[in-house]
Amino acid sequence: MKTNRYTIFTDIRRNKAAYAMLIPAALYTFIFGYCTIPYMVIAFQKFSYRKGIFGSDWVGVDNFRFFFGSQDAWRIIGNTLKLNLLFIFFTILAAVALAIMINEIRCRYFKKVAQSTYLLPYFLSWVIVNYILYGIIGSKYGLLNRVIEFFGGTAINFYNAPGYWTAILVVAKVWKDLGMNMVIYLATLVGFDDELYDAAAVSGATRWQMCWKITLPMLMPTVIMLGILSIGKVFYGDFGMIYALVGDNGVLYNATDVIDTYVFRLLRSTGNPSQAMAIGLFQAIMGFLCVWGTNYIAKKKFEEGALF
Repeated sequence: MKTNRYTIFTDIRRNKAAYAMLIPAALYTFIFGYCTIPYMVIAFQKFSYRKGIFGSDWVGVDNFRFFFGSQDAWRIIGNTLKLNLLFIFFTILAAVALAIMINEIRCRYFKKVAQSTYLLPYFLSWVIVNYILYGIIGSKYGLLNRVIEFFGGTAINFYNAPGYWTAILVVAKVWKDLGMNMVIYLATLVGFDDELYDAAAVSGATRWQMCWKITLPMLMPTVIMLGILSIGKVFYGDFGMIYALVGDNGVLYNATDVIDTYVFRLLRSTGNPSQAMAIGLFQAIMGFLCVWGTNYIAKKKFEEGALF
C-alpha cells in the first residue's frame, strides 16, 4: 500500500504563487544578510579598500577598544537602550489598548474609518514627521508654545532643551507606529472564538471583565512574540527617526544620540569602516543575546509566547 509523503516539493507545487512571491524577499535576505557575513572580519582589521579583506592588516580588538574606550560609548549605549525600551513599552501598551477599544466598537463603518486613520501616519516618512513636529514645537510661534503662552507660561526653545526630547521622541514613535501595531493585534482579536464571550455574558460578566479575563490572556502570546522580536533590535537606534528629527544638533546629543547616529558621524569624519563594523558586530551579538535570553525567560514563564 502506497503512502503519500508530503514534502517541501509537494508544497511548492501546490502553492506556486505563494513561493514565487517569496523569491524577492529570500534573495534580499540571502544577498544582504548572508553574503555580507564574511565582511564582518574587517572589525578585526585596519581595513584598506586597496588591499581588501584578505590583504588588510590585522589589529585584533583595537577597533572595539577604540569604541569602548571613548568617553561617548556608555552615553550612547545608555541612550539607545533607554529610548528603545520606552518605545517598545509604550508602543505595545498603546497598540493593545487601541486594538481592544476598536474591537469593542459595534459600528462597522466607524471601525474601518478608525483603522485607516490610525494607519496613515505609519506611511509618512520621518522627514514629513519632522515638518509636522517643527510646526508644533519648532519656534516661539509653534502650536505648543502658543498654548503655553495662552495659559500664562513662557515659550520654550525645545531645540535647545535636551530634557524634553526623550518624551518628544517617544510620543513621535508611538504616534507613527501605533496604527501598524494596532492592526496586528486587531487581526489576532478577530480570530478569537465568540462563544467564550457569549458564555461569559451568560455568567453575568461585564465587558470590562471580559477584556480583563478573556481578551488580554488570549492576546498575551502575540504580545510576547512581538515583544521578543522588538527586543532583538534594542541595541539598534532608529537612525532615520533620530537624524530626521534631531539632525546634527549637538546641543541635544546628551539625550538623543544613539549608536547608529554615532557610527554615521564616525564614518563621515574618519572614513574608517573597521571601527563602524566593530560597533555593528557588537550590536548584532547583543541583539542575538537579548532575543535568546528573552525567549528563554518567556519559555519558562509563558511557553505559548516563546518563539522557539
